Amino acid sequence: MSKTQLAHYICTIISVSEEELNYILSYFHPLKPVKNEILIPSGQVNQRMFFINKGCLRIFFIQPDGQEATRYLAFENKFATALSSFITKEPSLESIQALEHTEVLYISRTDFYHLLEHIPAWEKFYRSYLERAYVHNTQRLMSFVTMTAAERYKQLLEENPIIVQRLPNKVVASYLNLSQETLSRLKSKV
Repeated sequence: MSKTQLAHYICTIISVSEEELNYILSYFHPLKPVKNEILIPSGQVNQRMFFINKGCLRIFFIQPDGQEATRYLAFENKFATALSSFITKEPSLESIQALEHTEVLYISRTDFYHLLEHIPAWEKFYRSYLERAYVHNTQRLMSFVTMTAAERYKQLLEENPIIVQRLPNKVVASYLNLSQETLSRLKSKV
């Protein structure tokens, strides 16, 4: 599996020499999960960060009523991980699932932190990742508090239509924190 997409992505975030880039890339390993495969189940310590070459990863948890709640969806050229578990080394409350036949490159937590020690620019890369994750999660939380279901759906269509185009209604509804019936009604009005 080619590491060209990953190399390009890294170089849009940080400046590294070719030698440093090759060193970073050497720690990433290919994985091809099949549709609906769970890569990290809840209850397991998350030891991997994934870069999506092709496909889609979903990070989700199970609510007390047994319903799935999708926290994050990552498509091509994005990173995804159960970040709290990755940082704390505690069992993850979330699961990571491939929603399509997917091609990812992953790095282990140990190797990721090794790069933080040995490649100064990797700290900037990590800070950028953490900042984006924080902003994304804050915006999602605010949307649940300040927007109606219809407003959240319209915002999704404007900002990330690929979610509606490529994923089943069940997943889209769980991402928007709606019932499938409500989502169907909203779709029919748009």
